[in-house]
Amino acid sequence: MTSVTSTQLRNPALVVVDVQNGFVNRHSKHVVPAIADLITAWTSLKLPVVFTRYLNQPGSAYEKYFSWSRLMESPEIDLAPEIQPLAAGHPVIDKLGYTLFSDEGAALVSDQGWNDLVFCGIATESCVLKSAADAFERGYGPWVVTDACASDAGTETHEAGLAVTRRLIGRRQLVTTSTLLESLAPTQADR
Repeated sequence: MTSVTSTQLRNPALVVVDVQNGFVNRHSKHVVPAIADLITAWTSLKLPVVFTRYLNQPGSAYEKYFSWSRLMESPEIDLAPEIQPLAAGHPVIDKLGYTLFSDEGAALVSDQGWNDLVFCGIATESCVLKSAADAFERGYGPWVVTDACASDAGTETHEAGLAVTRRLIGRRQLVTTSTLLESLAPTQADR
């Protein structure tokens, strides 16, 4: 794991990806408190946060190709109980696919002038990875907080997701929560 310096992060936003009841299970529930702690620390620095929620639809590609009909209604689509109160007052982007960069999400990132996007959430190998790769391809600085991500398919799948993420956005873009927060503290003190 490499370090991030305060000069590397420009107008950053934290993107909390799909921490929803339908994705929190025995493989991923351990990461929810870590994500909640990261959100709390991030907002204490007065930095912006955006949340995403995946909403499956009847006839979706997920239903068609995976025979997967979950996350179509409450309570599965709801943010996890530990995360819901932390989302109050922050944008929540509902999306029909893997990425943050739906029309609404892309407009939000552009309109807010964010340069660096720091991703955490579920699932490492799908929505986190796709959002980070899309950020990279759109010219944003993508960062993935490895200890604030998990896969609902298990540790092996999470690790595979991190390996692919390293290949797609660069190994230096994967950081831990402590490294990230240590780098941000001086930035805020200088303001």
